[in-house]
Amino acid sequence: MSMQALGNILKNKTIDKNKYISREFQDYGVRLAEDLGDLAHKSLYIKLSKTVDRNILEQCKRFVIDSNANNRGALFMWKMKQLRKK
Repeated sequence: MSMQALGNILKNKTIDKNKYISREFQDYGVRLAEDLGDLAHKSLYIKLSKTVDRNILEQCKRFVIDSNANNRGALFMWKMKQLRKK
């Protein structure tokens, strides 16, 4: 076994960027926040992904992505409120 420089070892190490995500709903919430461009509120999307029906969240996401809204987070919440009333 030969000695390697510490820089070479660290360069070859892969880093998992989602190392704090251990549940599927957490991953979905983070991806939802990224898709909507609202990373400042990712904890809200994680909570929603745990408590709200996934079908409703997917419908809201499609609606917002297809629109040309400036504030995607607000439009997402508005659409979710509409769909939950039904």
